Amino acid sequence: MTTDPPLLLDSITDLRPDHAGKIAISGSHGGLYPAAVASRGGLRAVVFNDAGIGFQRAGVSGVMQLDTVGMAAAAVDCMSAEIGSAQGMQDAGRISTVNARAAACGLAVGMEVAEAIPYLMAAPTPDQHLPELAEARRSLTLPQGRELSLLDSASLVGPEDEGGIVITGSHGGLIGGDPARALKARAHIAVFNDAGGGKNRIGISRLPALETRGIAAVTVSHMTARIGDAFSSLETGRISTANPRAMRLGAFANLPLKDWLRQL
Repeated sequence: MTTDPPLLLDSITDLRPDHAGKIAISGSHGGLYPAAVASRGGLRAVVFNDAGIGFQRAGVSGVMQLDTVGMAAAAVDCMSAEIGSAQGMQDAGRISTVNARAAACGLAVGMEVAEAIPYLMAAPTPDQHLPELAEARRSLTLPQGRELSLLDSASLVGPEDEGGIVITGSHGGLIGGDPARALKARAHIAVFNDAGGGKNRIGISRLPALETRGIAAVTVSHMTARIGDAFSSLETGRISTANPRAMRLGAFANLPLKDWLRQL
């Protein structure tokens, strides 16, 4: 049992080695990539945002996967707290999903996060760690020769993505409300998952921030693509929201992402 207050991590990728053994409230979605980061970072227990749950329940797939390694995990309803804001989740989040290990600790659907924290404090140390996800970043060339970067997490964006087309599996919300964290490179086009829109429509808040930086950006509907899976966004994703720069390039709601990219 730990008596330390929970870590507040707007992104699970902010996890540090000295956080091992702690519990965390993370503004990240509850999909496979954030779950792997939480597990391999040695957390004792974690709460994510359910990102609207979405296509094939991808928004909480990592919450359930963590049960296989003995980690208590839960997710909050995206309409109760803004994705990307750990503080907002602690203050107003309401639990929508729990795995079996978390349920055994006393967590239940409908609990407020503040009510759930004491139960998480008693979570046992996980038995194992999830494996590192393979191919979190890859490149793909469309038939007309246009090259795409597929990144399951926007945390993988780097200088090599300057001027390129970046499809991420990440949610489209500003992390901690900070426009500076909207994207780590000035890409030509950036794609995110709308994470169910969420409280205050936070799930699309990167788009206006990227407009000011001259980046065309869209979100795909969380019901058409698995959050955390860039390839899924490309293959089955349909645009839900586009910023003005993207609209000038022909993006509009319900257009398949792949069709838009092919016409550029």
